[in-house]
Amino acid sequence: MGNSIPDNDESRELGDWQPRNLPAAYKVGVPPRKNFVNEFTERVKETLFPDDPLRAYKNQPKSKQFLLGLQSFFPILSWVREYNLKKFKGDLIAGFTIASLCIPQDIGYAKLANLDPQYGLYSSFVPPLVYAVMGSSRDIAIGPVAVVSLLLGNLLQDEFDPKLNKEEYHRLAVTATFFAGVTQAALGFFRLGFIVDFLSHAAIVGFMAGAAITIALQQLKGFLGIQNFTKETDIVSVMKSVWGSVHHGWNWETIVIGTSFLAFLLLAKYIGKKNRSLFWVPAIAPLISVILSTFFVYITRADKHGVQIVRKIKKGINPSSVHELYFSGPNLGKGIKIGVVSGMIALTEATAIGRTFADMKGYQLDGNKEMVALGTMNIVGSMTSCFVATGSFSRSAVNYMAGCQTAVSNIVMSIIVLLTLELITPLFKYTPNAILASIIINAVIGLIDYDAAILIWKIDKFDFIACMGAFFGVVFDSVEIGLLIAVSISFAKILLQVTRPRTALLGNLPRTTIYRNIQQYPEATKVPGVLIVRVDSAIYFSNSNYVKERILRWLREEEEKLKEDSLPRINFLIVEMSPVTDIDTSGIHALEDLYKNLSKREIQLLLANPGPIVMEKLQASDFTELIGHDKIFLTVGEAAMSCAPKVIEEMVGEWMMDPIKITWCRRPGSSWSLVYLVRGGSRPNLSEGSLPAAMGCFVEEDLVDLG
Repeated sequence: MGNSIPDNDESRELGDWQPRNLPAAYKVGVPPRKNFVNEFTERVKETLFPDDPLRAYKNQPKSKQFLLGLQSFFPILSWVREYNLKKFKGDLIAGFTIASLCIPQDIGYAKLANLDPQYGLYSSFVPPLVYAVMGSSRDIAIGPVAVVSLLLGNLLQDEFDPKLNKEEYHRLAVTATFFAGVTQAALGFFRLGFIVDFLSHAAIVGFMAGAAITIALQQLKGFLGIQNFTKETDIVSVMKSVWGSVHHGWNWETIVIGTSFLAFLLLAKYIGKKNRSLFWVPAIAPLISVILSTFFVYITRADKHGVQIVRKIKKGINPSSVHELYFSGPNLGKGIKIGVVSGMIALTEATAIGRTFADMKGYQLDGNKEMVALGTMNIVGSMTSCFVATGSFSRSAVNYMAGCQTAVSNIVMSIIVLLTLELITPLFKYTPNAILASIIINAVIGLIDYDAAILIWKIDKFDFIACMGAFFGVVFDSVEIGLLIAVSISFAKILLQVTRPRTALLGNLPRTTIYRNIQQYPEATKVPGVLIVRVDSAIYFSNSNYVKERILRWLREEEEKLKEDSLPRINFLIVEMSPVTDIDTSGIHALEDLYKNLSKREIQLLLANPGPIVMEKLQASDFTELIGHDKIFLTVGEAAMSCAPKVIEEMVGEWMMDPIKITWCRRPGSSWSLVYLVRGGSRPNLSEGSLPAAMGCFVEEDLVDLG
């Protein structure tokens, strides 16, 4: 409260109480006004450069600055000089491990995007090489992922049929990949990475879970051997298609293969979870499944009995696709639209994965640099027949557990994929589609995070609504609608929090000068004749009217309660402004209207602890002159104490013969506090703690109990 500590006397009388004699050591300070240009520059810097990226360049020679600039764009230069054989051993093992996982997954994800299998392998060759040079994450594994592949496939097939218009479909796919990269790189270059954070964690959890179920349902075509399958992705259409072909479309040999190897993959995943030292078991299980199932189909010629197989994967490295990009015509707009949507989702997933593993290993990850790296790799990828690549959570987790040290693990994986494209692709001819479906189902099961959904329910019901809205939107309609719902609910939550900020009534904790929310602290007592309201948000044009109306509603409700109990009316309204970080002209007008409204009711408005920005604006608008500088206090306690004379006079004056005195007192061994000493007359019929600041009310003879 800013009060000075009394001398060693056990009781020190402060004399007849007068507001101007309040023993406050400090007043609310008004910061010096800033130059507009400096203030604007500071705000831009804090918005776009919160990490102060130019800090390392200060006081450095030109040659050092040039080297730091290169390292900023190519992080590989910052750690390659310290690279050694021990680190390479870890990266080599990790690279081989994730390659064994990515090869079968890539073939499956390409089919998920309605592209030929080799395009999945292309996307795990070039993009990881680019990311290894430009990316700053040591653990993230790059390649196609299930959710983005499904989203891309759905958006593309809305424009072109992947079978009837195969060339146009592929051209639009690489065009979308190009603009996905442009979107990602632009967000990073212009330091706009915070935009990704507008998609809340709860919405992402629901979206991912819904996408996982949708992807799994799509795999029923290959898992059951169904020839004619719906192009819709919603659960109702898929289940109609599945059950509609149960008598003539299912192939029992395909079902046996799919079920057997899905069980094997789930068992391998279970073993890996139970014993982390066996992480390589679930990592290598998909490749083993492909080898065994391919060999089984080849020796039994099951493909002649209705088992659908891959048939052909084009041999050789990525061909150039620069000439296939749409840079004009009606397909340009389609490519931009699909690219922006898929690029944002890919960016959200990669950013979350990168931050997760960076936190686990304790190193810093620059989100904007990551966006530039991801965008560049997709731009380069679009020119080399790749579709959208990003960080894969399952592969990154395996990469981490396999002991990767740097991004060299991505280079090792790329080399193995290159060898696969050059030498091994003909061997995948007899790989059954059922095993690819099993691998994808096994992979996407991990996207359904039950624990996260339960935790969201426990913490925030509105977040849970966002989670379920995104989930049901994807499952019962489409990935695009689910994404739209996720974004809409996330923005709705932001708007709700901005336009309807929380307010709270404060009460005093007995025998202290601390004021807290009476709902959180039921023992906190209201100060008679004084209403204390805290505003828990900045006051802007979007919420200023609501804040004013809410404070007046608190006042109206409190007066109605006092009237019912025949208690004295409210004389003072204190607004606790510590949480109010900023205020604009609309907010100041709202405070002026509040002041005028209260003045008509003969209620005084007091402010407690406005921050420097708020105080500067209140001073500039002459609001401090309007209410008076003596009505602005450093703490709620001081504001409440200033209300004491009038309140005490109204409440207990009729019982008193002599003036009321304020006395410093303490019990032996305890801290000093203020008490109200009533001298002469009879004790007022008031419970301890009911007077202002709730520090106690004693008649003269009571002081013997204080020691």
